[in-house]
This record gives sequence, structure tokens and C-alpha cells, in this order.
Amino acid sequence: MSVFHHSFNGTVLREYDIRGIVGKTLQPEDAFAIGRCFGSIVVRGGGRKAAVGYDGRLSSPDLEPQLVAGLRACGLEVIRIGLVATPMLYFATYDQAADGAVMVTGSHNPPDYNGFKMMLGKKPFFGAQIQEIGRMAREGDVVPVAEGSDRHVDISESYAARVLRDYDGGERRLKVVWDPGNGSGAEITKVLARRLPGEHLVLNGDVDGTFPNHHPDPTVAKNLQQIIAAVRHEKADLGIAFDGDADRIGVVDDEGHILFGDQLLVILARDVLAQQAAAGKPGGTIIADVKASQVLFDEIAKAGGQPLMWKTGHSLIKAKMAETGSPLAGEMSGHVFFADKWYGFDDAPYSAVRLLGIVARMEGKLSTVRAALPQVINTPELRFDCPEERKFEVVQEVKARLAAAGAKVQDVDGVRVLTADGWWLLRASNTQAVLVARCEARDTAGLGRLQADLAAQLVASGLAVPDFSGENSGH
Repeated sequence: MSVFHHSFNGTVLREYDIRGIVGKTLQPEDAFAIGRCFGSIVVRGGGRKAAVGYDGRLSSPDLEPQLVAGLRACGLEVIRIGLVATPMLYFATYDQAADGAVMVTGSHNPPDYNGFKMMLGKKPFFGAQIQEIGRMAREGDVVPVAEGSDRHVDISESYAARVLRDYDGGERRLKVVWDPGNGSGAEITKVLARRLPGEHLVLNGDVDGTFPNHHPDPTVAKNLQQIIAAVRHEKADLGIAFDGDADRIGVVDDEGHILFGDQLLVILARDVLAQQAAAGKPGGTIIADVKASQVLFDEIAKAGGQPLMWKTGHSLIKAKMAETGSPLAGEMSGHVFFADKWYGFDDAPYSAVRLLGIVARMEGKLSTVRAALPQVINTPELRFDCPEERKFEVVQEVKARLAAAGAKVQDVDGVRVLTADGWWLLRASNTQAVLVARCEARDTAGLGRLQADLAAQLVASGLAVPDFSGENSGH
């Protein structure tokens, strides 16, 4: 019997998942090793069953059997749910009572990427746990080979039925444009569109791992131009877009304006808080990441909730939700997490159905609600190249200078600096050799001052002067 040892490319073990370029930094044998190591963790924790799904990328059907083989070699029963959206894999851990789950997905990365997202029990698997996979593989620290099994299970019907159970829009018939972006959420999108009341148009509804129409990232405005045009042409009530594995959502209102992640969360939070208050449970904690607008945190408080600013990262948000009992959380990146009536994981189709219920119950239009939000001027997410070994050091240097100057700083994730003009943020990316920044002010002059403050801090740490031209937008 051969002894198991394996080494991964140093770039693929990320903070929240395992991800790389297929054939270059990520190989089929990596999938087997992930199954062998993650399966060992499941077995050592007393688990007996693991669920596996995969996305629509061209490499996924080759990686999935290798992953299954690794899990089976640990003696596990593997529930293979096939080509699905990532939230459906998360749902399968509940529906199939699995002790662990692995999704083969490259998320919103380019077509030549792929990767693996994991859950251990009902909790996210991330950070040091992913690094532990690397150590176990190098050292051959796995359970003895055992004969497991696998079987195919179609969970699409149980998932769709469970999602639709929480639609609360009554009989009003909305006109909706959907764009799953040729990703793995395409089939379930068509199922939901057929069963929901109203008139539904699905764009890019065939799974195609080459993403022929646009890149599947709904947080980038150019990727939403097709759905914006369709919403305007069809005079639809709204448009809903997903990323490549449908765990992130993008929304366009009836006028074709994009609702940013924090704006969407305002609308969802108001509804959740109102429903919870009506049920005698007022004052729920609503969580958002540090990149979100101050408008969001203020509006949560106005609606009777407890706003909580937390670290960026879907795994970190999920863990904080469980800790605080939060009914709802979200990120600027489009991850939305419902624990109210749902399971607390990021699920774009479910979030879409909850949003449709809210819009159907509105007296007016979604654009009216968006326009009534306090208007601010901000930058999108700004990214500055910074060596991996320097990025966290730079943030600490900036933090020290700000402390010496007596600045008002929130440091839950990097530094978010509050001034009379608004705020600016600087944090180190957990997944790339970049610093991430954002600025928000009430007017253009204030935004310019915030950008100047940010630029001065970057220059003081030896980085180039950033170019902010063409970066500002109102929302």
C-alpha cells in the first residue's frame, strides 16, 4: 500500500477556499489530496458522510471524481449532487444530513481557474483550517485507507421547494429579468422563474464554462450592462444577476440603476427587522463588512436594529452571525446571508426570492426606495499593488501614524478613518498581494480631501501616489 504524501502549489491555499489556474497551479491530483485530507478531518471528528457538488467550468467534471475518490478513500459515504449552485451544496448538508461538504468551483474567477469551497458540519471551513490541509498533505497525516461509497442525489426539487416556501409577495405579478451569467446557478434560476408568479425573462440561462456573454461577477458594472438594457427595454420591475456559482447577487432597479451591496442590505434589513419586531423580537443585529457605506449602518439603526461592522470575508461573516445570533448579514461583494427563516449561509437565489417578496409588497417602485436613501459620493473598491510581505505592515504603519495624530479610527479590519467629511478605509486583502481602499463623503470636495489623506498615508509608507481619476460614483 503506497504512503500518501502531496504538496500543493504555494499560491492555491487561500483564506476562504482553495483556488488556482487549472493545469498550472491546480492539478487533478490536488483534488484527490483535498478529498483525502478533508475527509480525514471529517472522519476524525466522527463524521461518516460528505456532500460534493461542482460548477459549470470546463475543468469541474475532471476534478470532481478525483475529489470523490479522495473522500471515499477515507471510508466516507459521498453524496454527489452534481452540477449545482454553491448554495445548493450548502443546503445539501442540511437536506442530506452531511458531516462535511466540498464544492468544486472557481466562483467568479476567469474560466481557466477552479477551486474548492468547504463546510465542516454546518460551519464554514477557512483560514488556519485550509492551511492545515496543506500540512496534512505534506506530512501524510491522513486516516488509514478505507472503502467508502458514493451515490448520486438530485436535490434541486427539495431546494427549490424550500426556497419558494419563503416567498411572501402575495399575488402581485412582477416583471423580472434574471441573469445567472451562464454559471452553475442557471438551471435553478430557470426553475424558480417558472414557479414564481409574474413574468420572468432569463438571460444567459445555459451553463457554459467559457462565459461567452460576460464575466460572471455582478459587482462589476460592465458585467451588468446586458441586464440593465433588458430591464429598460422590457420595462421590468427589477433585474437580478448572479456570479459564476450563485452565492453572490447583483440587483438592478426598474430604472436600470445598480443597487450596490450596502443599498440592497438596507432594503432587506428594514423588512427583516420589521417582521421580527412584529413577532415580538425587536432589535436584531445586522452585520455588514467594513467596506459598506455609513448610510447602511445609520439606516439599520433607524429601523430599530443593531448595526455591527465586521471583517470582510464570507466565512468570517458567517462565523460572526452564528456567534451573535444575527438574522441577516451582507457584504459589498454581493454575499447576502439570511439566518431569518433560512440557514445563515450566502445564497443568491434565496436572497433574490426574499427581495422579490419585498418588492411585490411595495406600494411604489424599487427605484423610488433607492432614490430616497441618503445620497453620498464614494469610490468603488480601490486596489493598490503591494508585496505580500508588506501589505499587513503598511496597514500597521498607517494605524500607528493615525493613532499618534489622534485620528478617530475603527480597526476591526484594517483602518477605517472617520473625519468631518466622511470616512476612508485601508485594509490588506486576505487573498491577493494588494491593499484595498474605499472613500465616502457627502460631497465632491470632501471626497477629494479624504482621497488626499489616504494618498498621503500610502506615500508615507513608500507606495506610489494613487490615481483616483474616474473612480468616483454616487450612491
